Amino acid sequence: MITNTKNLLVELFVEELPPKALKKLGDAFAGVLRDQLVALGLAEAGAVLTSYASPRRLGAHLTNVVAQAADKAVSQKLMPVAVGLDAAGNATPALLKRLGALGADASAVPTLKRALDGKAEALFYESTAKGATLAEGLQKALAEAIAKLPIPKVMSYQLENGELPGWTSVSFVRPAHGLVALHGGDVVPVEALGLTAGRETHGHRFEAKVDPVVLRDASSYALQLEEEGAVIAGFDARRTEIARQLAQAAAKVGGGAKPIDDDALLDEVTALVERPNVLICSFEREFLDVPQECLILTMKANQKYFPLLDAADKLTNQFLVVSNISPDDASAVIGGNERVVRPRLADAKFFFDQDRKKSLASRVESLGKVVYHNKLGTQGERVTRVMHIARTIAEQLGDGTLAAQATQAAQLAKADLVTDMVGEFPELQGTMGRYYALHDGLAVDVADAIEDHYKPRFAGDTLPRGEVGVVVALADKLETLVGMFGIGNLPTGDRDPFALRRHALGVVRMLIEKDLLLDLKALLIGTAAVFQGIDGFDRDRAVVDLEGFILDRLAGSLREQGASAQEVDAVLAPQPQRLGDVPKLLAAVRAFAALPEAPALAAANKRIGNILKKSPEADAHVSPVLLQEPAEKSLHDAMERILPAADAQFEAGDYTASLQTLAALRAPVDAFFDGVMVNAEQLDLRLNRLGLLKLLHGAMNRVALLERLAA
Repeated sequence: MITNTKNLLVELFVEELPPKALKKLGDAFAGVLRDQLVALGLAEAGAVLTSYASPRRLGAHLTNVVAQAADKAVSQKLMPVAVGLDAAGNATPALLKRLGALGADASAVPTLKRALDGKAEALFYESTAKGATLAEGLQKALAEAIAKLPIPKVMSYQLENGELPGWTSVSFVRPAHGLVALHGGDVVPVEALGLTAGRETHGHRFEAKVDPVVLRDASSYALQLEEEGAVIAGFDARRTEIARQLAQAAAKVGGGAKPIDDDALLDEVTALVERPNVLICSFEREFLDVPQECLILTMKANQKYFPLLDAADKLTNQFLVVSNISPDDASAVIGGNERVVRPRLADAKFFFDQDRKKSLASRVESLGKVVYHNKLGTQGERVTRVMHIARTIAEQLGDGTLAAQATQAAQLAKADLVTDMVGEFPELQGTMGRYYALHDGLAVDVADAIEDHYKPRFAGDTLPRGEVGVVVALADKLETLVGMFGIGNLPTGDRDPFALRRHALGVVRMLIEKDLLLDLKALLIGTAAVFQGIDGFDRDRAVVDLEGFILDRLAGSLREQGASAQEVDAVLAPQPQRLGDVPKLLAAVRAFAALPEAPALAAANKRIGNILKKSPEADAHVSPVLLQEPAEKSLHDAMERILPAADAQFEAGDYTASLQTLAALRAPVDAFFDGVMVNAEQLDLRLNRLGLLKLLHGAMNRVALLERLAA
């Protein structure tokens, strides 16, 4: 237990830090400082760490830090005894030289410790290392914390102080202008980035009561900054205050108004202000004729405003601004923000009005001028491929109406890429396509499919809302996957520029959650056919490698959902082609694994598999007249009774019942292996017994490869 401790504060005062990286920078700075001080024995592992991060500072407060770490006993291996001591037990020159390097002499030889080091006995020198002082330890920890900061982009600048100002260059995320290091009320003499630690920092640029803020001690930091410097130093505290003020302002507006829920926006705004002040602003109602997604995006992305929604989640003409100043009369700030947002909204309205002057269908031809991939052609060529894939899938799933609508939606799905609105706001692709399709008088199912064909866009995203959308989304993702695999453009490590892993999971989710009656390999083969004639396209790689890739994504997804590696392996080893069956197969395997017969049958199944691997000549055929031993006759009779029932249950999709029916074979299987020699010398007997096992093996592994459940 460390005693005689004081709290420690370290702060770097810098120019405005990159807002999207601020929280990560603050957490990393504080975390590395704490870890280094704990490693040096200057703080306990349970010491309370508080991270501070505002637009102009990174800080850390750590409880129970000592001025000097305790001394440590150190044991250093010198050399093997046979090398260090001669036959008479005297020190050799090599040992004396090694001791001298450690600051010891021949008098230390009798105190050397002998201990086994591997197979040989070695000499160890035991001493006491002086514990690091806080100044030494903090200097090292500070250098480490700065070096390990996850800086998005380093900038170099020249120091202004020193004997030769402007001659010394420093690299950091932003120019640093102040360093504070307090142990209790005492300054710790450390340096960093050309700065010497003190107790002075700076508050808000315009609203601080005093400048500089002279800190009394480490624990008064946050309070003094807030009271004297008008700064909420803690990122989380500032974020909580902004959320509180946003809710308060929305309540003031009334009518069930609520600020848009966007954690990323809230984090970014928290990183932009030191003293938040939420203000209510408004814009002209005429702009509400523009799709709300456009207005919301421009307010959030360009201005960092919080749009206000009504109780029905419809955009209102009011929005919230998080200001960094709190004047007595905020009308000028409100008016300024309203003037700033108006041209943005006017641009969105102009784009929307202009885009609607041309139909989506009239824009399809322009996609032929947009390059998709240098080996796979233009977006126009891609659209043609997706149309063909979508029509084929729709014909398998439904009637002529579904095929016609899916083909139309696939043709128009990318047309909004050449609109002014999507050119300005690429995030709205699909969304604007739906609005323009409805304006053109297209069916709602087709319009929805145009928007939904990008789904699921991320983990946990919703699937397309209608059957047409599912077909087009499936076709779009399959075209991307097969095309990229066919030309060898595969994801490697962290690199996946075409989001092929996400597309594969999207295909898996749609096939399973929509329980589509589609065969995976047939889908891949059919999709590969539309790439015929493209130079460098490898059909086998596009089908075989991609099938394995998709099943790997499925395996990972099932494990994340709680399935064991054995269960997943058993279900996916036979490479099921109808992925909609996988949840039922997995449930059947789980139910089977819980049966008392399961371990013995899994082990027997593994044994059968090993026997058959060594006997490729066997086929699944049994001649009853060649059955001689009682045990093999008994197994054959049991199979004659049980397999038809299990097969019928399998065909009916009742996989759990099928495996449970097969569990009745345990006793005759065990008896067979106890009483029958499979590899009989007589060829016809051997082949007959192998045929019996092959027939049994095939029946037992229709649901899953049961041998994978064997311990």
